[in-house]
Amino acid sequence: MFNEILRNVMEHRKFLVASPDESVAHACRLMKTRKAGAVLVTKDGSLTGIFTERDAVFRVIARGLDPEKTSLRQVMTLEPMTLGPGKTYGHALLLMHDKGFRHMPVVENGKPIGIVSSRNAMDPDLQEFVWEERRRDYYLHPTPERTRNCGLMDSPSSQQNAGRPA
Repeated sequence: MFNEILRNVMEHRKFLVASPDESVAHACRLMKTRKAGAVLVTKDGSLTGIFTERDAVFRVIARGLDPEKTSLRQVMTLEPMTLGPGKTYGHALLLMHDKGFRHMPVVENGKPIGIVSSRNAMDPDLQEFVWEERRRDYYLHPTPERTRNCGLMDSPSSQQNAGRPA
């Protein structure tokens, strides 16, 4: 799954779009109806922002703003990071994890064509993916402590003298 290209993984049917002038309340009702966690905000067909369920909580409700009177323009994430449809889902997951967000717009020729979510990964697959990344990191970026503990940093002379009094 993680080697799949985004074009094959992205959610076409849950691809929600709204204008920057739409109210937060309208966007939230749309997300509820379509069971989606984000709305791509577009102007003249181009992506200008993204509004997520977390934005609703942290940028609207927690600040005491009125969702009926607050426009997406006021609380959306401007110019979100995007990927092209030829990138892999694993690449998207790593970026989402590293940057701390859960939704990634997929854009082609400057126009949104879909969205991928960290929810697309089923738990067992995600656990396997995280384990594999940690394993690769362990071997590709050894630390002195790890290599010392497994004998990789010991010189031949220090191994020959092991156990001998100094």
